[in-house]
Amino acid sequence: MTAASAGLRVERDQDTGVAVVTLDRPARHNAIDLPMAAELASAWRQLRYDDTVRAVVLTGAGDRAFCTGIDRGAEVPQPSSPYSLDDPLLTVGPKANDLWKPVLAAVNGMACGGAFYLLGEAEFVLAAEHATFFDPHTTYGMVSAYETIHMAQRMPFGEVARMALMGAAERMSAQRAYEVGLVSELCPGDGLLPAALRAAATVASFPTEAVQGTVRALWSTKAAARAGALPLAPHLITLGNAPPAHQTTLFTTRPHTYDLR
Repeated sequence: MTAASAGLRVERDQDTGVAVVTLDRPARHNAIDLPMAAELASAWRQLRYDDTVRAVVLTGAGDRAFCTGIDRGAEVPQPSSPYSLDDPLLTVGPKANDLWKPVLAAVNGMACGGAFYLLGEAEFVLAAEHATFFDPHTTYGMVSAYETIHMAQRMPFGEVARMALMGAAERMSAQRAYEVGLVSELCPGDGLLPAALRAAATVASFPTEAVQGTVRALWSTKAAARAGALPLAPHLITLGNAPPAHQTTLFTTRPHTYDLR
Protein backbone atom coordinates (compact mmCIF):
# COMPACT_ATOMS: atom_id res chain seq x y z
CA MET A 1 0.00 0.00 0.00
CA THR A 2 1.47 3.33 -1.09
CA ALA A 3 0.70 6.92 -0.14
CA ALA A 4 2.45 9.64 -2.11
CA SER A 5 2.71 13.40 -2.19
CA ALA A 6 4.83 15.88 -4.11
CA GLY A 7 7.84 15.18 -1.92
CA LEU A 8 7.25 12.07 0.15
CA ARG A 9 6.30 8.43 -0.47
CA VAL A 10 5.10 6.08 2.24
CA GLU A 11 4.77 2.40 1.30
CA ARG A 12 3.46 -0.23 3.69
CA ASP A 13 3.98 -3.97 3.39
CA GLN A 14 1.38 -5.64 5.58
CA ASP A 15 3.01 -9.05 5.11
CA THR A 16 6.27 -7.96 6.75
CA GLY A 17 4.99 -5.10 8.91
CA VAL A 18 7.57 -2.74 7.36
CA ALA A 19 6.89 0.73 6.00
CA VAL A 20 9.30 2.54 3.67
CA VAL A 21 9.37 6.33 3.91
CA THR A 22 11.12 7.85 0.89
CA LEU A 23 12.20 11.47 0.52
CA ASP A 24 11.22 11.94 -3.09
CA ARG A 25 12.71 15.15 -4.47
CA PRO A 26 15.76 13.77 -6.31
CA ALA A 27 16.06 16.82 -8.56
CA ARG A 28 16.64 18.86 -5.37
CA HIS A 29 18.93 16.26 -3.75
CA ASN A 30 15.97 15.30 -1.55
CA ALA A 31 16.24 18.62 0.28
CA ILE A 32 13.36 19.35 2.63
CA ASP A 33 11.07 22.24 1.76
CA LEU A 34 8.31 23.42 4.06
CA PRO A 35 5.57 21.19 2.58
CA MET A 36 7.81 18.12 2.92
CA ALA A 37 8.63 19.04 6.51
CA ALA A 38 4.92 19.08 7.30
CA GLU A 39 4.40 15.82 5.39
CA LEU A 40 7.16 14.08 7.34
CA ALA A 41 5.65 15.10 10.66
CA SER A 42 2.25 13.90 9.49
CA ALA A 43 3.64 10.61 8.18
CA TRP A 44 5.35 9.77 11.47
CA ARG A 45 2.16 10.53 13.38
CA GLN A 46 0.13 8.30 11.06
CA LEU A 47 2.64 5.46 11.40
CA ARG A 48 2.46 5.85 15.17
CA TYR A 49 -1.20 4.80 15.09
CA ASP A 50 -0.88 2.14 12.38
CA ASP A 51 -0.61 -1.21 14.16
CA THR A 52 0.16 -2.99 10.88
CA VAL A 53 3.53 -1.17 10.81
CA ARG A 54 6.11 -2.49 13.25
CA ALA A 55 9.33 -1.13 11.72
CA VAL A 56 10.24 1.63 9.25
CA VAL A 57 12.96 2.16 6.64
CA LEU A 58 13.77 5.79 5.82
CA THR A 59 15.60 6.52 2.57
CA GLY A 60 15.92 8.98 -0.30
CA ALA A 61 14.96 8.65 -3.95
CA GLY A 62 17.75 8.08 -6.45
CA ASP A 63 21.39 7.33 -5.70
CA ARG A 64 22.91 10.82 -5.47
CA ALA A 65 21.55 11.98 -2.14
CA PHE A 66 19.80 10.72 0.94
CA CYS A 67 19.00 14.28 2.03
CA THR A 68 20.81 17.62 1.89
CA GLY A 69 18.90 19.33 4.67
CA ILE A 70 16.58 22.25 4.25
CA ASP A 71 15.92 23.41 0.69
CA ARG A 72 17.88 26.59 0.04
CA GLY A 73 14.76 28.13 -1.47
CA ALA A 74 12.74 27.76 1.72
CA GLU A 75 11.79 31.04 3.35
CA VAL A 76 11.15 30.77 7.07
CA PRO A 77 9.99 34.00 8.76
CA GLN A 78 11.63 34.50 12.12
CA PRO A 79 10.52 36.32 15.28
CA SER A 80 12.57 39.40 16.09
CA SER A 81 13.56 38.08 19.54
CA PRO A 82 17.13 36.69 19.68
CA TYR A 83 15.80 34.10 22.14
CA SER A 84 13.38 32.55 19.65
CA LEU A 85 14.00 30.55 16.51
CA ASP A 86 11.53 28.86 14.20
CA ASP A 87 13.22 25.81 12.70
CA PRO A 88 11.01 23.74 10.37
CA LEU A 89 13.32 20.73 10.72
CA LEU A 90 12.68 20.30 14.43
CA THR A 91 9.61 18.17 13.76
CA VAL A 92 10.78 16.14 10.74
CA GLY A 93 12.09 13.19 12.77
CA PRO A 94 10.24 10.18 14.17
CA LYS A 95 11.12 10.78 17.83
CA ALA A 96 9.99 14.41 17.60
CA ASN A 97 6.58 12.95 16.70
CA ASP A 98 6.52 10.30 19.43
CA LEU A 99 7.09 7.37 17.07
CA TRP A 100 8.81 4.71 19.15
CA LYS A 101 8.77 2.03 16.50
CA PRO A 102 12.26 1.22 15.18
CA VAL A 103 13.42 3.35 12.23
CA LEU A 104 16.33 2.23 10.07
CA ALA A 105 17.94 4.86 7.83
CA ALA A 106 19.24 3.73 4.43
CA VAL A 107 21.68 6.38 3.19
CA ASN A 108 22.09 6.15 -0.55
CA GLY A 109 24.29 9.13 -1.37
CA MET A 110 25.04 12.47 0.25
CA ALA A 111 23.78 13.13 3.75
CA CYS A 112 24.59 16.61 4.92
CA GLY A 113 23.45 19.42 7.17
CA GLY A 114 19.82 19.03 8.13
CA ALA A 115 19.88 15.36 7.13
CA PHE A 116 21.32 14.80 10.60
CA TYR A 117 17.98 15.70 12.17
CA LEU A 118 16.70 12.51 10.54
CA LEU A 119 19.75 10.31 11.07
CA GLY A 120 19.90 11.50 14.66
CA GLU A 121 16.47 10.04 15.35
CA ALA A 122 16.94 6.67 13.62
CA GLU A 123 17.80 3.55 15.60
CA PHE A 124 20.61 2.60 13.24
CA VAL A 125 22.00 3.53 9.84
CA LEU A 126 22.90 1.47 6.79
CA ALA A 127 24.79 3.13 3.95
CA ALA A 128 25.69 2.53 0.34
CA GLU A 129 29.41 2.31 -0.26
CA HIS A 130 29.33 5.59 -2.20
CA ALA A 131 27.52 7.52 0.55
CA THR A 132 29.16 10.57 2.09
CA PHE A 133 28.49 12.65 5.19
CA PHE A 134 29.35 16.31 5.79
CA ASP A 135 28.10 19.43 7.54
CA PRO A 136 28.66 22.67 5.58
CA HIS A 137 27.31 25.15 8.13
CA THR A 138 30.53 26.76 9.33
CA THR A 139 31.81 27.21 5.77
CA TYR A 140 28.93 29.58 5.09
CA GLY A 141 28.95 31.40 8.42
CA MET A 142 26.22 29.34 10.05
CA VAL A 143 26.23 27.67 13.46
CA SER A 144 25.89 23.90 13.42
CA ALA A 145 23.86 23.36 16.57
CA TYR A 146 21.08 20.79 16.21
CA GLU A 147 23.11 18.79 13.69
CA THR A 148 26.12 18.66 15.99
CA ILE A 149 24.03 17.76 19.02
CA HIS A 150 22.43 14.86 17.15
CA MET A 151 25.73 13.54 15.80
CA ALA A 152 27.53 13.89 19.14
CA GLN A 153 25.25 11.14 20.42
CA ARG A 154 26.13 8.82 17.55
CA MET A 155 29.85 9.38 16.92
CA PRO A 156 33.05 10.00 18.90
CA PHE A 157 33.44 13.64 19.94
CA GLY A 158 36.51 14.26 17.82
CA GLU A 159 34.86 12.92 14.68
CA VAL A 160 31.82 15.14 15.18
CA ALA A 161 34.04 18.12 15.86
CA ARG A 162 36.05 17.51 12.70
CA MET A 163 32.92 17.13 10.56
CA ALA A 164 31.31 20.27 11.97
CA LEU A 165 34.40 22.47 11.94
CA MET A 166 35.81 21.38 8.56
CA GLY A 167 32.47 22.24 6.98
CA ALA A 168 32.25 21.75 3.23
CA ALA A 169 36.01 21.33 2.92
CA GLU A 170 35.85 17.58 3.33
CA ARG A 171 33.39 14.71 3.42
CA MET A 172 33.32 11.61 5.57
CA SER A 173 33.22 8.47 3.46
CA ALA A 174 30.79 5.66 4.13
CA GLN A 175 33.76 3.48 5.11
CA ARG A 176 34.92 6.02 7.69
CA ALA A 177 31.35 6.44 8.98
CA TYR A 178 31.26 2.67 9.44
CA GLU A 179 34.59 2.70 11.27
CA VAL A 180 33.47 5.36 13.77
CA GLY A 181 30.10 3.75 14.41
CA LEU A 182 27.69 6.09 12.63
CA VAL A 183 26.91 3.37 10.08
CA SER A 184 26.20 -0.21 11.13
CA GLU A 185 26.33 -1.86 7.70
CA LEU A 186 27.90 -1.00 4.34
CA CYS A 187 26.19 -2.20 1.17
CA PRO A 188 26.70 -2.01 -2.58
CA GLY A 189 24.40 0.68 -3.96
CA ASP A 190 21.87 -1.76 -5.40
CA GLY A 191 21.95 -3.84 -2.24
CA LEU A 192 21.20 -1.04 0.22
CA LEU A 193 17.41 -1.06 0.25
CA PRO A 194 17.15 -4.89 0.23
CA ALA A 195 19.53 -5.05 3.20
CA ALA A 196 17.54 -2.41 5.09
CA LEU A 197 14.29 -4.20 4.33
CA ARG A 198 15.70 -7.52 5.54
CA ALA A 199 16.84 -6.00 8.81
CA ALA A 200 13.54 -4.16 9.30
CA ALA A 201 11.53 -7.29 8.55
CA THR A 202 13.54 -9.22 11.13
CA VAL A 203 12.87 -6.58 13.79
CA ALA A 204 9.20 -6.37 12.79
CA SER A 205 8.82 -10.13 13.23
CA PHE A 206 9.59 -9.95 16.94
CA PRO A 207 6.95 -9.23 19.63
CA THR A 208 5.92 -5.59 19.33
CA GLU A 209 5.94 -4.76 23.03
CA ALA A 210 9.47 -6.09 23.47
CA VAL A 211 10.79 -4.19 20.45
CA GLN A 212 9.21 -0.87 21.34
CA GLY A 213 10.19 -1.22 24.99
CA THR A 214 13.78 -1.79 23.90
CA VAL A 215 13.62 1.29 21.67
CA ARG A 216 12.46 3.37 24.62
CA ALA A 217 15.20 1.91 26.82
CA LEU A 218 17.84 2.74 24.23
CA TRP A 219 16.67 6.33 23.94
CA SER A 220 16.44 6.77 27.69
CA THR A 221 20.25 6.57 27.77
CA LYS A 222 20.35 9.69 25.59
CA ALA A 223 17.55 11.62 27.24
CA ALA A 224 19.54 13.58 29.81
CA ALA A 225 22.18 14.81 27.36
CA ARG A 226 19.60 15.73 24.73
CA ALA A 227 17.40 17.53 27.25
CA GLY A 228 20.35 19.59 28.41
CA ALA A 229 21.78 20.45 25.00
CA LEU A 230 18.80 21.06 22.71
CA PRO A 231 17.40 24.13 24.53
CA LEU A 232 20.75 25.90 23.99
CA ALA A 233 20.66 25.46 20.21
CA PRO A 234 18.28 28.30 19.23
CA HIS A 235 20.28 30.91 21.14
CA LEU A 236 23.59 29.70 19.70
CA ILE A 237 22.16 29.88 16.19
CA THR A 238 20.72 33.36 16.57
CA LEU A 239 23.98 34.61 18.07
CA GLY A 240 26.20 33.09 15.43
CA ASN A 241 24.34 33.04 12.14
CA ALA A 242 23.80 36.65 11.24
CA PRO A 243 24.12 40.21 12.56
CA PRO A 244 21.09 41.48 14.53
CA ALA A 245 19.71 43.43 11.59
CA HIS A 246 19.20 40.21 9.67
CA GLN A 247 18.01 37.87 12.41
CA THR A 248 14.43 37.80 11.11
CA THR A 249 15.49 35.71 8.10
CA LEU A 250 18.11 33.36 9.46
CA PHE A 251 17.27 30.63 7.00
CA THR A 252 17.65 32.84 3.93
CA THR A 253 20.46 35.30 4.69
CA ARG A 254 23.22 32.72 4.21
CA PRO A 255 23.88 30.87 0.93
CA HIS A 256 23.17 27.16 0.63
CA THR A 257 24.91 26.86 -2.71
CA TYR A 258 27.69 24.52 -1.63
CA ASP A 259 29.03 22.08 -4.19
CA LEU A 260 26.79 19.00 -4.32
CA ARG A 261 28.58 17.13 -7.07
